[in-house]
Amino acid sequence: MAPLRLVLVTQRFWPLMGGPQKVMADLAVELAARGHEVAIITAQWKPQWPGRIRFHDVPVVRLAPPPEGGWKTMRYMRSLRRWLAENEDRHDLVYVSGLKHDACAAMRSVGRRVPVVLRAESAGRFGDCLWQIDAAGGRRIKQRCMNAAALVGPSAVIERELQAAGYPRSRIHLLPNGVPIPPAQTAKTKHEARSMLADANADLKIPDWVRLGVYAGRFESDRGLGLMLDAWKSVNARWPSARLWLAGDGPDRPALERRIETLKLTGQVVLAGVFGDVEPLLAAADLFVLPSAEGGTSLALVEAMAAGLPIVAGDTPGNRAVITDGSEGLLVPPGDPDALAAAITRLLDGPEPAASLGAAARNRAAGEFSLAQMVDRHVTLFERLIYAKSRVQGSGLKVQDLCIEHNGGWKQSSEP
Repeated sequence: MAPLRLVLVTQRFWPLMGGPQKVMADLAVELAARGHEVAIITAQWKPQWPGRIRFHDVPVVRLAPPPEGGWKTMRYMRSLRRWLAENEDRHDLVYVSGLKHDACAAMRSVGRRVPVVLRAESAGRFGDCLWQIDAAGGRRIKQRCMNAAALVGPSAVIERELQAAGYPRSRIHLLPNGVPIPPAQTAKTKHEARSMLADANADLKIPDWVRLGVYAGRFESDRGLGLMLDAWKSVNARWPSARLWLAGDGPDRPALERRIETLKLTGQVVLAGVFGDVEPLLAAADLFVLPSAEGGTSLALVEAMAAGLPIVAGDTPGNRAVITDGSEGLLVPPGDPDALAAAITRLLDGPEPAASLGAAARNRAAGEFSLAQMVDRHVTLFERLIYAKSRVQGSGLKVQDLCIEHNGGWKQSSEP
């Protein structure tokens, strides 16, 4: 098949890089490296940011104004609709991150003529499906999303939420996130990573012998970070020299700062800032901690697996999808700081069992969650949808009137 011409829409993008943005960035760069034509459309969050840049040779178009609510969101959606319509003949498929305003704009602009694939980014109380029920205008946006050519769930939890929300099952596709598989960690690479981080931030300077746990993600109430601080207080009672770095940002940052001071963990726990690429952070670490109480599968968790780190995580459906307790990591009951502290201490006390867990996690990530596999799965889906479009042109059907594949062939869908 000829190279694909793809537009990836993500409301936030570099330098505003969280998990969803990193997935879209990695996907775009790898697709371009394989010879496909890729453009990224995003919002211009700062007026001084240039409207056009290149990200690893992938063109990025920033549309103003940023969707900060009210009229600005309406104007952003209008800008996005206009850009997609004006460039309709230059792309074969549109892939949208999230089931919110961007998805609605894409469907209104080109959804009847070009395959539009929507990617649900999160689950639970802060997930896309619940947002469509609770947010102002969310139900109208959902009506538009119902006609997407396909919907992608990056985890089994999100896939099930899409099904429960009433989206046609024949158009829902489980495409797990994939990450680059870095070289295996050694004493040398850990030393180099710690030295590099210390040069960038003096608060991150620690000797090679100090045991280091890390967390990477948003600072939000559902992430269990207050619980993790309570657990780390107990960890420090046995391992006074151990350190914990929390990488990220979010609305709970002030509360975390106060909690660190209250627990007298200043110096033992450091808010390490935002990392566009967490590879150096993971390379410097001895273990990864993710105490989430809900949600889908965290991209940072899969990255920690790929780095070969032993992992302690909350026993949630999203985490169970990638970790078997006692095999690739340790799962603990959400909301139990004593169990979390005991699991962390177990890994610090037993370096050999911890190394075995890390090796198993790395092997599973390489076997199931590599970036190459994620791109392969997306290309397969995109090619089928574009092929479906070519079949229905002139027939009076719409792209979504065909399901993707059924028993190795094609059939017309009877779903709404």
